Order: sequence, then C-alpha cells, then structure tokens
Amino acid sequence: MVKPDEKLVFGWREWVGLPELGLDSIKAKVDTGARTSALHAFELDTFTENGVDRVNFKIHPVQKDVEKVVSCVADIIDERLVTDSGGHREQRLIIATLLTIGRWSWPIEMTLTSRDNMMFRMLLGRTAIKGVAMVDPARSYTTGKKPRAS
Repeated sequence: MVKPDEKLVFGWREWVGLPELGLDSIKAKVDTGARTSALHAFELDTFTENGVDRVNFKIHPVQKDVEKVVSCVADIIDERLVTDSGGHREQRLIIATLLTIGRWSWPIEMTLTSRDNMMFRMLLGRTAIKGVAMVDPARSYTTGKKPRAS
C-alpha cells in the first residue's frame, strides 16, 4: 500500500485500477456526494470458503459495452442498506479491494450493484479518497490517461 505523502488533486473522472479483481483500468466518476464507492456487478453468487463469506460476480468494465465481461471474486466484509442519489434503498454487499490511481494504491470498501443504466461502471465515493485527494470538478484524468494494455 502506497498512499501519497501530500494530497492529490483528482478530476471529476479518473482512470483507476482494481488489481485484486483483475481490472487494470476502469473509468470512475469521482463523487464527493456519495459516501461509499460503488462498482457495477451482476450475476452475484455468494458462497463460503474456509469459513469466509465470498462473492463471485461479473462486470462489464467498459461503458456502453455489454460484450466484454470480467469475472471477479472477493471477500464480503459487510452487507448494508444503501440509499442512492434518487432516494432508492437497496441492500448491497460490501467488499474491500485495492484501488490504484496513477502510481499510488490503497485499500477501499465498495458496494456491488447494477450500474448498467449509469454512465460510469464505478463511482469513487468520498470515504475512499478522504485524506488522500481533493477534487477539482473542472478537471478530468489528472493522474493520467488510460493505461495501455500490456
């Protein structure tokens, strides 16, 4: 885990990575109005392995592309009732995973929910960036452009 020594400045959207989920890059909307980060997920299947509650799920990591699918697995750390920006309440699974932005990385919590009808497959909430970054809503991709596939 490598957090920056000084606060970063993020734009309203950034390319991020979720390496523990097998995602090198996904476009995230940085939303200080949202407490918790959210990741698009479908076909959630919970199970217990060695006494640990886990979830298998799939995501469409690219906006407007339902053909590309990535399968993921993560430990479930909680389940919470979340109210979205439209006032709708939904019970969601919470996972913890490593977030990478630019050359920095740190663990965050995020909810799993369907974001098929949303512009961004991931929402980066204020808890994930608290103490790490400030947001300049006039800027985008301050930490760099989409990483090239290797």
